[in-house]
Amino acid sequence: MQELSIPDFLHKQPAYRDIYEQYCTDASFLWLLRSIAIEQPHYSRGDISALEKRIDAQLNGLMSTVDIGWSVCEEALDLEEPGEVFTAMVVAMRSHEPLKIQRAVEVGLKSQSSTAGLISALGWLPNEIVTPWISRFLNGKNMQHKLLGIAACSIKRQDPGAILSHVFERKECLENELLYGRALRLVGELRRQDCMPALELAIQHDNENIRFWGLWSATLLGSTDSLMQLKPFVFDTASCYQEIAVQLVFRKLSIEQARLWISELAQNEALNRVVIKATGVLGDVHAVNWLIKQMSDRKLAKLAAESFVFITGADLQKHDLAIEAPILHPLHPSDENENEDDDIGLDEDENLPYPDQQKVIALWRTHGQRFMLGQRYLLGKTISGDWLKSVVNNGTQRQRHAAALELALNVPSIQFPNTRAKVPAL
Repeated sequence: MQELSIPDFLHKQPAYRDIYEQYCTDASFLWLLRSIAIEQPHYSRGDISALEKRIDAQLNGLMSTVDIGWSVCEEALDLEEPGEVFTAMVVAMRSHEPLKIQRAVEVGLKSQSSTAGLISALGWLPNEIVTPWISRFLNGKNMQHKLLGIAACSIKRQDPGAILSHVFERKECLENELLYGRALRLVGELRRQDCMPALELAIQHDNENIRFWGLWSATLLGSTDSLMQLKPFVFDTASCYQEIAVQLVFRKLSIEQARLWISELAQNEALNRVVIKATGVLGDVHAVNWLIKQMSDRKLAKLAAESFVFITGADLQKHDLAIEAPILHPLHPSDENENEDDDIGLDEDENLPYPDQQKVIALWRTHGQRFMLGQRYLLGKTISGDWLKSVVNNGTQRQRHAAALELALNVPSIQFPNTRAKVPAL
């Protein structure tokens, strides 16, 4: 009788293979959960780290017998979902087998959604594994591979050196919108002042994606003209860049100029949420009473409370300033899906505490006098390098994102910290 090798034997045991299938399913699902969690207001850095350890445990399980682990990952690639692509790419790269990596990359590049899984895997793995591949992607002729390399550098805040400049000099690179846009974004993230001429050209581009990232990076590098040119993105509710523009612009404008822009935004009722967000980003105590007033609107209360916290640092749950959120019912059955923007807004606010307006009023009456008009505040303190670093390390995810951007704008010697990257192991 022919003797079976161990891998063949294991493949013939469905129950044993099921364990690896579960590893793959769980790793992919947990990756998806993490991709949501990094944008949530109630997740801390420690929470993200704990979630990442759960993902690593599943990945380690897949690696315990690589042949079986890869087999189930390759089968899952048929779904072409980003979580499955992430899992397969990590297993492939940890196996150090080029054919496996090639297979994961081929599937991952089929759509922008699945490409996100590839890029995440490159950011997830340690430098000793991915750096040779990042270099290979950057130096190759395939534009999609170059995009992977540039995006990996973005996640890791790794400077590709002259290769970044070369992207802006090659026609075939400039004709690839996704590659061009991501390279422009990387200029700002790495504070590459030498690439400012490339940004100035991009700002004149007809393509919105190219123009925006040129303006965004130029603003990070200190261009006042670029800051002002971001105004249309701030006011355009149809733009996918509005939120990113608001987060940047109102941290950079003077308080006086920002107040004028906010007043202009407030003239359009459809921009109420943008006004509330911009107020919190600015950190202007002058607007706190107005924010408290917005807490009487059930659809805006959570968002107004979040902006209030961004300015004052008051912890609604710790100080018993939160209550159970009222249930929002449409006035008529036909109203349920009438305004899709409202639905999106409520989803965004889902994990925010609902404020007790009267208690918030009492708190502000007691403690509001310690804040000075004309100063910008983040979480109750004036903005300083030490405070921002503390928030990046200890805040919730949205607070960490805000502090990281403030650091990039206020401390020129520091690269833009990536608060969405994998938390380093202690």
